[in-house]
This record gives sequence, structure tokens and C-alpha cells, in this order.
Amino acid sequence: MAEFDIIVVGAGPAGSAAATWAARNGARVALIDKASFPRSKLCGGLFTERSRSYFREIFGADIDLSQAVTRTACALWYQGEELATLQDVPPLHLTMRLDIDAQMFAHACAAGVADFTGHTISEMTDTSVTFRNGDTLTCRVLIGADGVSSIVARHLFGKAFDTKTIGFGLEIEAPAALQDPQSQPLRIDFAAAQWGYGWSFPKQGSTTVGVGGIRAENPDMKTHMAAYLRTLGLPEDVAKFKGHHLPFGDFRKVPGRASVLLAGDAAGLVDPITGEGIAFAMKSGQLAAQAACEALREEAPASALPRYQSALKEMHRNLRIARNLRRALFGPRWQKPLMASFKRSGTVRMMYMQLLAGQVEYPALTRRIITRLPTYLFRALASPQK
Repeated sequence: MAEFDIIVVGAGPAGSAAATWAARNGARVALIDKASFPRSKLCGGLFTERSRSYFREIFGADIDLSQAVTRTACALWYQGEELATLQDVPPLHLTMRLDIDAQMFAHACAAGVADFTGHTISEMTDTSVTFRNGDTLTCRVLIGADGVSSIVARHLFGKAFDTKTIGFGLEIEAPAALQDPQSQPLRIDFAAAQWGYGWSFPKQGSTTVGVGGIRAENPDMKTHMAAYLRTLGLPEDVAKFKGHHLPFGDFRKVPGRASVLLAGDAAGLVDPITGEGIAFAMKSGQLAAQAACEALREEAPASALPRYQSALKEMHRNLRIARNLRRALFGPRWQKPLMASFKRSGTVRMMYMQLLAGQVEYPALTRRIITRLPTYLFRALASPQK
């Protein structure tokens, strides 16, 4: 039985950030993941300048984007019609999670974290995990950063998420032989799925193509995906669809219990409008680790959760505002007039791109919307969510 101050479950952006920050603050940290790194993961892979800033802050170095594709232009579409192609937008880095997650994990290992990747958990308590081979690790604080299907969330709450409110996405990697990524724009298609969108993100050697939306509103996401592929001029059998849940819009107001904390996707910390989650994952991992270290210094592990909740207040505030704004952007009742506003107004389009790039927060965005958008938006914000 090995003893640690902190056990982090999940070695993606949230987990590697948490483990690195805690280790650099003097904690004995174990980092667990059922996968061995590097490993592939379904994700659009959008890495914003906000994410880059968090990466520098947490890991103490800049991210290597040599394997990424960076775009400063974005094409916005709606129901087969191009709304606009925006030029000179804030840099958007299109990455593969195989690459960037491996970089974060390497930083965690370099910080002195004990590596338990490639190990599957069979049992768990608030202060211990047991692997299938019978080995057990103990801790004083446990951080669950193991994604939307979190085993730690299931341990705490019986289930990882509410299937009525969770999102769902399908994705493929279109080979360069069918769609040359060097010539493809970064493209977002509003309403490619109900209460969602489609995306075409050029990468090095392939293009990530997908659709996503609220699961309950899209009982047959494969139909939406097939239609989107046809829109892009791709054959429906270009590749096998791969599906994954998207925890946007359903963040946990209480992300844990006493000395057990949830971070990143496991806590539902994904932007409900843009679907971007890497920045929130890294930041929440850092905040969870900071709360854990402070609680341990005070010899009060159970105080980790209230400390963490306090640190998350601003992030939760942003997500609440975003969830309300989503009704106007994705709700069928108001989407057509809003898309018309997108087509007419360069200001509205640029606000969306600044939001996607992480250059504006939702409170500031809301103030700008109130002064610029027409009356229907006020009605949309006040109307019941569908």
C-alpha cells in the first residue's frame, strides 16, 4: 500500500494540470489513468490563446504547437448558406489530443508525479483506490479528472451525468486524400444538429469533422452526421463514426464531497455555446490542486471542497450566463433571426469569434449584446428553455 497526499484520477488536461500544480507545491502526488500515454482521444482539439496562457501559467513553459494547424480565419455557415468568412480573427490552434495531452503528461512526470497510467481502477473510497491487480494507493485528497464518464463522479453520485441534459457528438478524421487540410478553412455550421453545430477543423494530415448537440434533442445523431458529411462533399462511408458525450451546459454546482473534488469534464466544465473545454479543464485542475494543497497545509482535508467551490465561482458564473445565452443561439425559436443578425453585423460575428478564442468573458459579452442586438434576444433570454 503506497501513501500519497493527493491522488489524481485521469491524466488529460485537467488531471495533468492538477498533478503538476500540486507536485510543484510540495505534495506527494499519484497520477492514474487507465490509458498509457501518448493516447488518442476524440475531441475537436481547439486550443485557444486562453488555453495557451493557462498552459504557461500551470506548466511553466509554452506549449509546442509545431504539430498544430493555426488559423486566423473562420467560415461560419447556417443551413447550407455561408454567413461570412472572418479574417484576422484571434489565433485558433487546431491540435490533436494525442500530442497536447502527451505534452501535459510529460510536464507532470517531470514535476515528480508518481506515474500510474495504464492501470485500471477496480475499487474506490474517498481516500483510496485499488487496481485490478490488487495494489492499493491511499491519499488525503482525491481529485477526479477522468472525463465525462468519470468513475470518481459515479463513486460520489451514483452516475457521472444526467442523460437528459448531456450533449453528444459524432466525429471522424477525414483523410487528406479526400479533403486536403492545408486548403480547408476552419468551419463552423450552426444547426448541423439540434441545439448544436457542426465543425470542420483542418489538422496536419487530416480534417476533424463532427456534429454535436444536446443528446435528448438528437435521438438520431448519425442522420445529422451523414447530412453534414454530404454538405462538406464527403462520402458517408469516409470513416467509421466515433461517438462521445459532451458535458456542456450541465456543470455540477457542488463538484465533489469534502476531500474528493471533480475537475474538467468530470465536473461538467465545458462552454455550453462553443463546446470548448480544454481551457476550463486546465484551469479547474489547477484550482482543485491549489484548494487541496491549502487544505492539507491546514491539516483539514475536508475543507478542500469549500475552498475549491469558492475558487470556481467566476467560472460557474460564466457557465450560467452561457447556458442562458445558448437559448438564443441554438434554440429553434430564435435561431433564424439571430443568424440573420450574424450575416448583417460584423460586430456580432466578431463577438462570437472573440468568445470562441477566449478573449472575452460572458459578463462583458452580455453587456455588449444588450446594447447591440435587437429586441428578439431579450425575449429569447426571458422565454422558457426548450
